Amino acid sequence: MNKDDVFQPWLKEREIEDVEAFVPDMAGSARGKVVPADKFGSGQMKMPEAIFGQTISGNYVANKQNVEDRDMLLVPDPTTLRPVPWATDPAASVFLDCFHNDGSPVDTSPRGVLRSVLGKYEAKGWVPVVAPEVEFYLLNAHSDPNAEAEPPEGRLGWTEGARQPYSIDTMNDFDPFINDLYKYCEDQRIRIDTLSQEMGPAQFEINFLHGDAVDLADQVFLFKRTVREVAIEHEMHATFLAKPMAEEAGSALHVHQSVVDKSGKNIFTMDDGNASELFYGYLGGLQTYMPDAMLVFAPYVNSYRRFLDPWSSPVNLAWAIDNRTVGFRVPDAEPENRRVENRLAGSDVNPYLVIAATLACGYLGMIEGLKPAEPTEGSAYGEDFSLHRHIYVAIEALRESKAMRSILGDNFVELYCALKEDEYREFQEIITPWEREILMFNV
Repeated sequence: MNKDDVFQPWLKEREIEDVEAFVPDMAGSARGKVVPADKFGSGQMKMPEAIFGQTISGNYVANKQNVEDRDMLLVPDPTTLRPVPWATDPAASVFLDCFHNDGSPVDTSPRGVLRSVLGKYEAKGWVPVVAPEVEFYLLNAHSDPNAEAEPPEGRLGWTEGARQPYSIDTMNDFDPFINDLYKYCEDQRIRIDTLSQEMGPAQFEINFLHGDAVDLADQVFLFKRTVREVAIEHEMHATFLAKPMAEEAGSALHVHQSVVDKSGKNIFTMDDGNASELFYGYLGGLQTYMPDAMLVFAPYVNSYRRFLDPWSSPVNLAWAIDNRTVGFRVPDAEPENRRVENRLAGSDVNPYLVIAATLACGYLGMIEGLKPAEPTEGSAYGEDFSLHRHIYVAIEALRESKAMRSILGDNFVELYCALKEDEYREFQEIITPWEREILMFNV
């Protein structure tokens, strides 16, 4: 069977005309090519490796491993073929894996970084299981970057200004959007579970069903694209910015995580139902190494605005059972479902990298036999700040971390830190309205 045979039956059966073939970049955006369906799979695809050195604003930073701006070989993953339900003409999408000419994987590819971390688990006979939860805002559509973000109008032209967490009636205001979102997700095999109204106006959270780490990262990646497209169809915008409104709650991406052995048994639980040493080691790894990895969980200047109000987002490295005020919540579940919910990431993260980083911290904790602090009793919202408050400190923490380099790779850490440093430099060059209003004539 030639390569053509892998894709063409699927494409012809669905009368697909074009294929969107893409690679997730460092920001979690799609970079790739659109290929006529009748030609897809029959030829070799290439793209510059420098796409992983592209900042969020489109600048490029130097990559010591790719000073010649070489091409990488792109191999479509046939298990990821999906229809693109919003396309005007029948279209499909597929993920591409990235390789050098010698067949080795590109170690700065976010999808490749996650696969590398999973390889370390596999060598131990372990398989991570994850279930993300993603928050986002719907916004009134506009194209003025200087205008404040505002919630959109509901069914009766009413703009919700009050906070209505878990309100069914508020969600019903956006029924047409929600119905199309669920349909498009079903079409693409995005296995979303429950939807709920969050703290902010027109802020929602979607829970994903648990499963394989790469597949769930793919689903979150596709989900973000889908939310934006459905919002546009309903004359709205959608944002995954960590803090889009100054006076409202930020948006998070929580990751539930557990680890099973090759037989499917949860290694966080012993035969008698009690928590295992590996479970406590995993927690200890999160508490020990999360400061090193914080840049992955808070990748932009705006990400740290989400932590300004410690009463709406955890800013600590505490853990507890069934307690949402801590950074690491252990849901009250049956022993076979024992897991940890990492609540520190914003929704602006790259899903591949944030899953890779949280699994890396837990892995180090298990193999090093680390011990967590005692579980928190009561509210942890008033505890001291345990996280970096500033992105530059987070950049230096990751750059200097031997532990993260050992798991995520030197090349990735160097390039990622360089990207974030360049983005921060660009932000620093902007004089804000606050500086002009408060400082200009008073200093």
